Amino acid sequence: MSNVQLTDRMKATLDYDQLTNCMRCGFCQAACPTFVETGLEAASPRGRIALMKAVVDDIMEPDQSFREQMDLCLGCRACEPVCPADVKYGHLLEQTRDALEEHEEHRWWVKGVRNVMFKRVFPYQGRMKLLGRGLKLYQKSGLRTVVRGSGMMKLFPKNMRDMEKIMPDASGKGIVETFGTFVPAKGGKPVARVGMFRGCLMDVLFTETNRKTVQLLSEAGFDVVIPETQNCCGALHAHSGETNEARNLAKRNVRAFREANVDYIISNAGGCGALLVEYDHLLHDDPEYAQDAEWFATRVKDISLILLEKGRLPAFAANAQDKAEKEQVTITYQDSCHLRNVMRSGNAPRNLMDRVADVRFVELKGAERCCGSAGIYNIVQQDMSNDILEHKMEHVKDTNAHYLITSNPGCLLQMKVGIEREQMSDRMEAVHIVDFLYDRIQK
Repeated sequence: MSNVQLTDRMKATLDYDQLTNCMRCGFCQAACPTFVETGLEAASPRGRIALMKAVVDDIMEPDQSFREQMDLCLGCRACEPVCPADVKYGHLLEQTRDALEEHEEHRWWVKGVRNVMFKRVFPYQGRMKLLGRGLKLYQKSGLRTVVRGSGMMKLFPKNMRDMEKIMPDASGKGIVETFGTFVPAKGGKPVARVGMFRGCLMDVLFTETNRKTVQLLSEAGFDVVIPETQNCCGALHAHSGETNEARNLAKRNVRAFREANVDYIISNAGGCGALLVEYDHLLHDDPEYAQDAEWFATRVKDISLILLEKGRLPAFAANAQDKAEKEQVTITYQDSCHLRNVMRSGNAPRNLMDRVADVRFVELKGAERCCGSAGIYNIVQQDMSNDILEHKMEHVKDTNAHYLITSNPGCLLQMKVGIEREQMSDRMEAVHIVDFLYDRIQK
């Protein structure tokens, strides 16, 4: 496809009203991590919108520098809450990447990996479980020790080597295999019937967090339904220009939860939740699914928010291990960008943490700024991701916290990498908020 064809594709894809809504005020710049790091106008949301509009208006061609700026964006959407014109920058970015991906000529191996992971693995829960079993075998059989000892890991980029070091124990047994498809509420009459969105990677790499999410919901008085036919949310697809595949995944999820007849749909991963809550936008042109997608999107809640709004919260307090190891437990919190900027639920985790007795909360300076994970950004944009993480860890050190809490698996892994790099593993641990809370329920 030529640049002319790509331009035509962008004209057909991008929402021109959103392009013209941008007032060029610049409020977005201070919120944008890539602009803060580079100081370049083109690396800001305002600059990228100007580039998109210039292409659509036939002022410039979508050349290599244009592509590079679209790829450099984290997609954290921190620009949206501060925008006085309410420009939907995230939608524009996804539309642009969708057009670019259709035009992109990947190397054969990149095309192969994308095809396998995006179309053959992530959409199918059974295949994800096979992947989990394979990772578990690698971790538990001694093969990991052999690979590390052989120096084979040096063949991989540094970010992948670091990620391999802190990778949690994988599992081929998810929450349906553990609980079945229904877990009743504890403590009397249910306050609501909720559907648990288990995710794809969450159910393989963060199985324990998923299990504790179900148990925490049950403790708080919710009947929990786990629709077996649900699949990957499609966030990685949508952010990587695979919009059609994201729509297909969304349709299956809408159908699964609609048939489950739930009051709310619960996410414990900010990145997943941000796409789930926008299924109405993703499927708005589909006459068969538009109405059900709107039903779905209005019922999506983050685990922290639903606990605060509807739950019978148990008492939380520092546990025996905390008290044995530390005089006073200090915690801090790194925001999930999508939980804060898209789901607009950034205060809910903090309010929950304030309810844990015998624990001191210290606000992390710049907690609202992206950690540099951003899906697979830390793999495909290593230099920028590393710069952002390095500056993040400067503020993390200042908290002197024992626990660095997050609400998203990608953020959790990124912060674990940061702690490992800074050689702080002996005094600080990164944990998901669900794990932190569940382990401190007072019974």
